[in-house]
Amino acid sequence: MFIQTQKTPNPNSLKFLPGKKISSADPMEFTNKEKNESPLLRNILSIDGVESVFLGSDFLSVNKKENVDWEDIKHIVISLINEFFDEGNELIIHKNSSNQSKDNYEDIEKKIIYVLETKVKPAVANDGGDIKFLDYKDGIVKVKLQGSCSGCPSATITLKQGVQNLLKHYIPDIKQVEAVAND
Repeated sequence: MFIQTQKTPNPNSLKFLPGKKISSADPMEFTNKEKNESPLLRNILSIDGVESVFLGSDFLSVNKKENVDWEDIKHIVISLINEFFDEGNELIIHKNSSNQSKDNYEDIEKKIIYVLETKVKPAVANDGGDIKFLDYKDGIVKVKLQGSCSGCPSATITLKQGVQNLLKHYIPDIKQVEAVAND
């Protein structure tokens, strides 16, 4: 298997493209190797300098510590991915972990989620990340940035000039969009 890599706007994140579907779950981020069922994700998180792994349907984004050079870890990640699929594994994650039921949301929240999923998510997924709706109250939308977007130097600009302006355009009640820090 030939694993391609792609730079992202975040210099501490690299996108790995195996060229096939690798997850049947919603996009998710992993930071703790002990609380992880996937041997591949545990192994990648065990690499010295790796902070997190974000898993999309057909890519992984690996975030590293700023003081670590990609040349020190990139080939290890590629080797681990190849080994995982060479052993006959088809998917890294098999389940759908989404706990968000859109039925529980107010109409404005459903509109926010629709705009995020149709207009924003495809763009941030292209850069190896994801954006999740968390809350809406008094004109303020709270979101969580994951993958390459988490800790990206341009994330604040993207959030304010891109996401906030887009949501305000489609939903005039929106005043502001805020990113909630990772736990």
